[in-house]
Amino acid sequence: MLKKLFMASFLSCLSAGTLAANDSIQLVSCETGNCSSSTLCDDSKWNFGGCDDGSSCDGLSLCDPGLLGYGLIKKSEQCFDDFISPMTNPVYFEDPRQLSEVRAIFIDHKLPLGLGSAQVYALQVRARLTERLSVIATKDGFIDSSSTILQDGWGDIGAGLKYSLYRDASAGRLLSAGVTYEAPTGSRGALQGNGDGVFDFFLSGGTRVGSQSHWLSSAGLVQAIDENAENSFWFWSNHFDYRFTGTNVYAFTEFNWFHFNNNGTAFGLPIEGGDLFNLGSPGIAGNDIVTNAYGLKVKPRRNIEAGVAFEFPLTERRGVMDNRITADLIIRY
Repeated sequence: MLKKLFMASFLSCLSAGTLAANDSIQLVSCETGNCSSSTLCDDSKWNFGGCDDGSSCDGLSLCDPGLLGYGLIKKSEQCFDDFISPMTNPVYFEDPRQLSEVRAIFIDHKLPLGLGSAQVYALQVRARLTERLSVIATKDGFIDSSSTILQDGWGDIGAGLKYSLYRDASAGRLLSAGVTYEAPTGSRGALQGNGDGVFDFFLSGGTRVGSQSHWLSSAGLVQAIDENAENSFWFWSNHFDYRFTGTNVYAFTEFNWFHFNNNGTAFGLPIEGGDLFNLGSPGIAGNDIVTNAYGLKVKPRRNIEAGVAFEFPLTERRGVMDNRITADLIIRY
């Protein structure tokens, strides 16, 4: 009986997926309810507005084999393909979409007061498990330092879950919530590995603005387990972009606000950390740091994007950042 049901389902998928002679083969996982091919779901083609025409390219299907055919990791939702991911505050500014991707990140971080710089090499991984749920690995990597106060070493590792609360593909609006835990696994000489770790509780949303632009926003609480060893803080990050007409090139600006909630005892100097460094500094409770960034991104295919951004503080307090260049390359499934 099970064999007959399997064969019937398999033959149904084959017949529904029949292509015209001049069509190229498409991934069948982009259709909801059947295995038919659709040029809207071709990884080489995408239009601003995603699924505004009422079609669905991001629903999961019984015919989706999943990544490498094992079924666990699902294809990224595609009705928001005209969006680009945020660049700055990379540990905490989370894209609200459900994505399966790897994101390579390079950061050239200049320290204030002429204290040198550090280069960060990191790889984020996201995997869509269901229609609404993803697992996200948001922090790792290696820190290569040319500073006298910072040594070479590994960063802490952070990972968690993200869940879609609301999405309207036609209107181009979506909202997600999530939580990550950053474990103190890094090198102490690289200003990592202190305390008992931190939790990040966040909301992340986005919307299309007009016919060429987007706004993404993420806010959350980074809560230290040991507030003597690490600082807790609120953050709010915003991204605004504009896609140049007739191209796959975007210009964008981003703003990041950090508000520090408590004083620690671990670092010894009243200097704020931020996304990469949590120092457990004294004398910073109630302080705010705001940064601004400008950048460009290119999206040659619906599942590939790359960008670069220059970031600097707007507030008098700079913490550990004088300025920063961030570059990334994203490849999605």
